[in-house]
Amino acid sequence: MLIDFEYIHYKHELNIRGLIHVGSFIGEEYPTYLRFGVNNLIFFEPQPNIFSILKDNVGYSTVVNKAVGNENKKVELNVSHTPGGVGNGSGASSSILKPKKHLEQYPYITFNDTIEVDMIRLDDYWKDSGLPQQGFNFLNIDVQGFELEVLRGAAETLNYVDYILTEVNREELYEDCVLVEELDEFLDVYGFVREETSWGGGSWGDAFYVKND
Repeated sequence: MLIDFEYIHYKHELNIRGLIHVGSFIGEEYPTYLRFGVNNLIFFEPQPNIFSILKDNVGYSTVVNKAVGNENKKVELNVSHTPGGVGNGSGASSSILKPKKHLEQYPYITFNDTIEVDMIRLDDYWKDSGLPQQGFNFLNIDVQGFELEVLRGAAETLNYVDYILTEVNREELYEDCVLVEELDEFLDVYGFVREETSWGGGSWGDAFYVKND
């Protein structure tokens, strides 16, 4: 995360009932969540090889081997490869969208493979999960330009969400990826205001939104 979790936790006096992490990779943030008393956790990760590592890393949290978007269907995932393997980020840049400026900005990361994965709408997940939708009020999204589709499929879920930490783009790192202004416009309808932004990646960064009651 480019925006420090500790920083936003104290600055905004977060009251987190539960946290949903979409595009969680191997769960590096898990120890941080626990340190701040966030034990009610759901992790979504579509890549089978990464998912097996995630399960080992996040204790008894709920883990779901699916992509998240605005449809329930199978999709092609463009798989990223980084020299050095998973520990150095191989698979971390994988996206349902095709890479664009990413190929120029990070020429050492390649996208030579695709895999078919299951995608689900977050709003539909609750029907079979047995988990209380109202018990999760923090949403962390890291899906390489596909953030708006995740949110479109979470229209009902957003009624219960108070905080959103998400990756944002100001250039097309991936083809037709959502830009930060579009996210601002979409989330404004649900009462969210962008309170923090970090452009540590240059053309991409992180943003933190808080629902304005």
